[in-house]
Amino acid sequence: MRLPIACGGFALAFAAGLFAADAVPHAWAQATTAARPAMTPGIVNVMTMTEDEIGPMRAGADIRSRTLVDSEHGTIALQSGNVMKHFHADADEIQLILDGTGSFWLGDREVQVKPGDLVIIPRRTAHAGSRATTGRFRAMAIKLPPQRADDVHPVP
Repeated sequence: MRLPIACGGFALAFAAGLFAADAVPHAWAQATTAARPAMTPGIVNVMTMTEDEIGPMRAGADIRSRTLVDSEHGTIALQSGNVMKHFHADADEIQLILDGTGSFWLGDREVQVKPGDLVIIPRRTAHAGSRATTGRFRAMAIKLPPQRADDVHPVP
């Protein structure tokens, strides 16, 4: 007599768990914080942004940057100009060249880039836009995971 009651109790508890899973709100792994606001739907035309809209020139460098997406998984920024040769120890970077042609340091070699080129830069790989032969380099820079402020290491 106890076995059928025990089996029925387990079946009832299992069924209750199935229904409760849909009735109770999910707990997400990481809540949105004030430092990293939630993304909102939108459209940004990066091709028509002026240099001033991208942002002020960084002190001591020929680079402007504007973060367009900032999540716990990665960031996307629009960059214009040229940066010194450097690497990131903890972030992979992907750059889509939007404007400008010329040479770009990638690892230990100088390569030619043009609009439409996707430059894949694994962490610890030296890189830099070095000489634009036409226009100014403008690139969409994706960092995975988000790059820490202190994760820019100059390379001679």
